[in-house]
Amino acid sequence: MKPALKQAIRAAFEKAARTYDDAAFLQQEVARRMDERLAMMKLSPGRILDAGCGTGFGFPLLNTRYPDAHLVGLDLAHAMLTEARQRLPKPSLFDRLRSPFSSHHAPLISADMEAMPLAADSVDMIWSSLAMQWIAAPENMFREMRRVLKPGGLLLFSTFGPDTLRELRAAFAGVDGYSHVNRFIDMHDIGDALIHSGFANPVMEMEYLTLTYADLKGVLRDLKGIGAHTVLEGRREGLMGRREWQRLVANYEQFRHEGRLPATYEVIYGHAWVGDKASWEDGRKVIQLKIEQRQAGLR
Repeated sequence: MKPALKQAIRAAFEKAARTYDDAAFLQQEVARRMDERLAMMKLSPGRILDAGCGTGFGFPLLNTRYPDAHLVGLDLAHAMLTEARQRLPKPSLFDRLRSPFSSHHAPLISADMEAMPLAADSVDMIWSSLAMQWIAAPENMFREMRRVLKPGGLLLFSTFGPDTLRELRAAFAGVDGYSHVNRFIDMHDIGDALIHSGFANPVMEMEYLTLTYADLKGVLRDLKGIGAHTVLEGRREGLMGRREWQRLVANYEQFRHEGRLPATYEVIYGHAWVGDKASWEDGRKVIQLKIEQRQAGLR
């Protein structure tokens, strides 16, 4: 991704930090559904990374499920981390007495998910809820996540699929020739990227969730409130004219159902495991060693 686009994404979320929770109905529901998926997995992670943690809605969910785990929050926008700090679980009395000058829980980190300032094999589990859709090349991000995960570690994530905001995309079609809605990666391509990055046994699921609004302004207000109005490619720099706005409103009105305007989201859930890193990352040496052993046996 071009640095200018990444900077635009960071700026949008910096600006939206204080309004995010008021508009993040869908994001909070998806996080709850991710937490429900963890109920079916037997895990005892020592350290959990919330990658793209936003305002930290996932912190109390993870802390309730894994009270002994150390949480690490990472986000591109520093203002999001300022809001998230309020949701970090407080250290117990025992922890404060044991070490009064440090927190039981790891700090918050302002960083890029494609270049995380974390040591290799330092995390048992990565949780990432609706953050990956802002990464242009998921395979690079998955390699970085696999690097910081320990062997046997788990990656659990959610992201948006291609049908997300399909009504808004259709309404904008032909209005001005610019892109106003981001294109999202297909579930099968995400699964392929996981495999190419060295993850094992990826499991992918998808569902549609729909929010409804009284008018188009409500749809756009919520998108701006969560910082999701930045378009990655082919975006328009100037403001829309009155005639274009009226046409957009008329186009979206065609989707009105039972007095409400729908905004559909294709939500993709996925999880995958880290297997034996040595055999995957250094496979050529393993194969070469076997060949040399066979040649030695023939002599």
